[in-house]
Amino acid sequence: MNKVEELLNTARINELLHRQDKEEKKSKVLWILAIVGAVVAVAGIAYAVYRFFTPDYLEDFEDDFDDDFDDDFFDEEDETEE
Repeated sequence: MNKVEELLNTARINELLHRQDKEEKKSKVLWILAIVGAVVAVAGIAYAVYRFFTPDYLEDFEDDFDDDFDDDFFDEEDETEE
């Protein structure tokens, strides 16, 4: 009986050690994913703040271009009518 009990105890100990190894690996993976997620979140917030506070120069350029184009177009029509 002693040998059977020793084998069962050894099997139980090995099973417990194996479970602990799996839990440690899961724990490490979760920590890595948590860190990566935090870095991505901070980068996303920084980009959003940057986009919010950066002036849109293209919008000003388009407005100026449209105004100049309209003035030139109407000046030419006035000259041809006269």
